[in-house]
Amino acid sequence: MVNINLSNHSAVPMYEQIVDQIKGQILSGRLAQGELLPSIRVLARELQVSIITTKRAYEELEAQGFLSTVAGKGTFVAVQNPQRLMEMHLQKIEGYLQQAVDAAQAAQIPKEQLLEMIALLYEEESI
Repeated sequence: MVNINLSNHSAVPMYEQIVDQIKGQILSGRLAQGELLPSIRVLARELQVSIITTKRAYEELEAQGFLSTVAGKGTFVAVQNPQRLMEMHLQKIEGYLQQAVDAAQAAQIPKEQLLEMIALLYEEESI
């Protein structure tokens, strides 16, 4: 089941919010490969947005390889290439790490201390 929360106050367009949230749910495993998504019309009605908005989001996700549409059957979560999924996870993590590095540099925290913090956080999560 797709769970999408849109913000009218966000600078991010509605279709991008839909794309980002569906993509996030696919990458996290909350939406499984082969899972049927709501039709464009149903999703538009549920989110109270135009059909054009949901159509654009689905088309973007299909172009990126996250969804596949079968005429007469619906739109499904596409089978994902494990290497592609890993690359997407790595890109996401790299973005977070860049933010951490930028914050550490702004606060003049030495690299060794930042690496130690990361190692401690990583160990805490694996316990």
